This record gives sequence, C-alpha cells and structure tokens, in this order.
Amino acid sequence: LNLFFYIYAMEIAKNIAIIGHALYLEKEKAIIISDMHLGIEEALNKQGYLIPRFQLSDIKEKIQKIFDAADVKEIIFNGDLKHEFGTISTTEWHSLISLIEFAGSYCKKITIIKGNHDILLEPIARKLDIKIQDYYKLNDYFICHGDKIIENLDFHASKTVIIGNEHAAISLRKSGRYEIYKCFLLGKFKNKVLVAMPSFNPMIEGSDILKDQLLSPFLQQNLSNFRVFIAADKIYDFGKVKDIESL
Repeated sequence: LNLFFYIYAMEIAKNIAIIGHALYLEKEKAIIISDMHLGIEEALNKQGYLIPRFQLSDIKEKIQKIFDAADVKEIIFNGDLKHEFGTISTTEWHSLISLIEFAGSYCKKITIIKGNHDILLEPIARKLDIKIQDYYKLNDYFICHGDKIIENLDFHASKTVIIGNEHAAISLRKSGRYEIYKCFLLGKFKNKVLVAMPSFNPMIEGSDILKDQLLSPFLQQNLSNFRVFIAADKIYDFGKVKDIESL
C-alpha cells in the first residue's frame, strides 16, 4: 500500500489496511470510520463532568491526516456518528454538519450507515442531502454497524464483514498494572472474514475484549484465534487473542 509514509498504517489483509483508527480499502480508495459519538462532551457536561470540548477539532485533524496520506475517493461513516439516543443536542447538530461538510470538501462520495445511537440522525442527513443506510455493500465488503446481524442477499454474497459498535480495545499488563488500548480485530464470522474496529473518538478507550461483556452479536463467539492489531503511537501486530491471554 502506498500510504505516503503514514506512520500509523499497516496492511492486515489483502486490500485492507489500518490507517490511524480507520480502515482503508486500497482498490476502492475508501476510508471507513466508526463510532465518532459526536456530542459526548455535552452529554458529560450535563452530568456534571467538566470535559473540554476539543472533540470535533481533534477528529477533523485525524481525518485530515488520512486525506493527506491516502488517495481517498469515498468516506464511509459506519454508525454512531452522534452520541445522544433520544434527541439531537445542539453540539451534535453543529458538529455533524461541520464534520460532514469538511469531509465533503475532500471527497464527494459520503456514505452514512446508521448506528444504534443514530435514531434521530435523519434531520441532519436531509439537510446535507445524504441518505442514511442500514448497511453498505462495496464489492465483496459488507459494512454494517454491528449492533445486529443483517442477513440478506448482499450479506450472503459478501466475503468480508466490517463492523464497529464494540469500540474494540484490549488490556495489556505493564509494570504490574493493566493499560487498555484501542485495537482492530481480524477473525471469522461463519464463512466470512470479520474485521471489528475501535472508536474513532479520542475520548473513548473502548470495550476490553478480555474482560468486558461484548455487545455485538458478531463477536459473541470464541475470539481465541482472532488477531489483534493495537492502534497506539503506531500499529502493532500482537498476534492472536489466545497468545495475549497467556501472557
């Protein structure tokens, strides 16, 4: 992959590379981003937590680096663009419009997949003239949020499934204590390749696949043979889950 020396990139399967906290499909020139949860700072502020609102600018900067590093013709937002379940907060409204317009200035094709937090996303999508989809089939790839299994002809015709939802992360022992890191998981779901992505949000560490109860039905299986790629200061191939569990 020609990613212009982007330090946070690694090819993990044919045509699929991790770049930062996103996935890049080389042939399709498509970037997949999952679980941004825009507006989470406002939600935490309402709960009494003093969280500075740097999220939007940080996410834009991360996306900017991807556009600078890779040839991107399409950007796919794979669910949970917003955080609040039952409403659209002021922060969500302005942040989403700003972010999608920002992304649209770099590539004209934007696809939005509905996540379980995106119940009220339609008014924003209508304003931006973007259709929200339950899933997206791109050649052999079936891209869905991952909170439910969508079994249809497109699903059965695909070879690789790419999901978010879980905010995949893993804990590692370091100097007598555990630290948690965002990670990508590469394994199987039935007869298909399965890739689970971490959250693109810098504030969300994620669900520890070694300790937490997993939410996605795609991951409610034995993960021992899944490969783990940690996305930190660069991408680290940590081998299989079973090897990490034995450390």
